[in-house]
Amino acid sequence: MAALPQARSIYYSFMQAPPVIHADTHLVVFNKPSGLLSVPGIGPQKADCLVARAQDAYPGCRIVHRLDRDTSGVIVLAHDAETHRALSIQFQDRLVMKRYEAIVLGTPPQDEGYIDAAIRKDMDRPPRQCIDPEHGRPSQTNWRVLERGDDRTRLELTPRTGRSHQIRLHLLHIGHPILGDDLYAPPNALAMSDRLCLHATSLTFRHPVTNADVTFTSPAPF
Repeated sequence: MAALPQARSIYYSFMQAPPVIHADTHLVVFNKPSGLLSVPGIGPQKADCLVARAQDAYPGCRIVHRLDRDTSGVIVLAHDAETHRALSIQFQDRLVMKRYEAIVLGTPPQDEGYIDAAIRKDMDRPPRQCIDPEHGRPSQTNWRVLERGDDRTRLELTPRTGRSHQIRLHLLHIGHPILGDDLYAPPNALAMSDRLCLHATSLTFRHPVTNADVTFTSPAPF
């Protein structure tokens, strides 16, 4: 079988607006690039973020959920407080369906699986998280194989919970770190891609105004 393609970086220049997947009077859905924070970090050097760029085009829009800086893909922002509250409740109640794709090191023997491993902050190595069955928060992820290569595998991930770095840490936990992961991947997996090979491909939720189930998608760029 042919090897899976190498990932390519899609870092954006300062204040370039991310591509819009959908926009209406209540919400806007972006295709966030890798390398862009969802919200401002600490210090002026981390002021550039999705929210700041989005508010240039859509004044007053606000974050509903987050993607890691180096994770790309579908993310929704609300235009107003009422929409923000309605969407936030859906995320809180786990009514939102999120799907991701990742390319990981190695080839899992099974075609699908389920990871149940509690996560907490790693106080000794911020901003990392760690697996802690005793003190961690419950965290679950479903995965299935999409494509196998000689030394890597493309997976579809469906997280049941939404912990920080959940997918990255869960895949490391089962012995298949994500290529290009500068926090969790060993040197050989880090060197196999110039970006984190994790992309939010699909987001499904109930539109707060129409009450229709809507799905927004973005193909993985790697």
